[in-house]
Amino acid sequence: MSGLQVLMEGVAFGESPRWHDGRLWFSDWGAQEVVAVDDHGERETIVRVDFPAFPMCIDFAADGGLLVVAGRDGRMWRRDPDGSLASYADLRGLSVNPWNDIVVDRAGNAYVNNIGFEFPGGAFAPGTLALVSPDGMARQVADGLAFPNGIAISADDRTLIVAESYAERLTAFAIDDDGSLRDRWVWAETPGDHPDGICIDSDGAVWYADVGSRHCVRVREGGEVLQTVDADRGCFACMLGGDDGLTLFIVANRYSAAGASDGIVLTHPVDAPHAGRP
Repeated sequence: MSGLQVLMEGVAFGESPRWHDGRLWFSDWGAQEVVAVDDHGERETIVRVDFPAFPMCIDFAADGGLLVVAGRDGRMWRRDPDGSLASYADLRGLSVNPWNDIVVDRAGNAYVNNIGFEFPGGAFAPGTLALVSPDGMARQVADGLAFPNGIAISADDRTLIVAESYAERLTAFAIDDDGSLRDRWVWAETPGDHPDGICIDSDGAVWYADVGSRHCVRVREGGEVLQTVDADRGCFACMLGGDDGLTLFIVANRYSAAGASDGIVLTHPVDAPHAGRP
């Protein structure tokens, strides 16, 4: 783990890291919590949920409000100023299968992906992407995705990239003015890796986390690998942040069929700062 530093221990199952208001926010699926941690490792529990939190991903609305996806309930919630959760969108009409990651563009459109089958244990079926507009209305904007996982949007808000974990690739779409997606193409193959959570840097490269390979990889469009950061356990998601955007945050766990344990948040310095969304 050369170059890596442990920022926080005692995480049950960390996922969906986001840099926001000077801290790293993430979902602890095992504890059913959204947590924020500062650069000294001091943590704050932002909200506890009473719904099944596997999966439970987060991002922030255009006005900075916290959005929480209750993946198995097919609902999206928004955190009110008093700390309670209010209904934001109902996704159940689009799929009964679990919803997964979320990213919000500059206009406040939230893209959420659906795994497409019961996970773990279900028979594979292709997944989808939905768009939730700021008024809470949801519609499907893409299909045929092999376990869609992490999602990111380019700095100009014109390209959406999604990790297709089962296809070992990153897939891109052009974003229309109304938020629709078109012109699907393979952004990068990731042979041998099953990309999970992703983020984008100022050079337009993507960092992706991989659980089985226990690393995070920086790759440019076309597939050239620029850097690999190895860990001692599965890397579920990564996020660029810090005051200068030059810290790679990684949520990592030892994971088996029985679940996750020994969850930690790691940091690693990088050369190109954060860009795009999340």
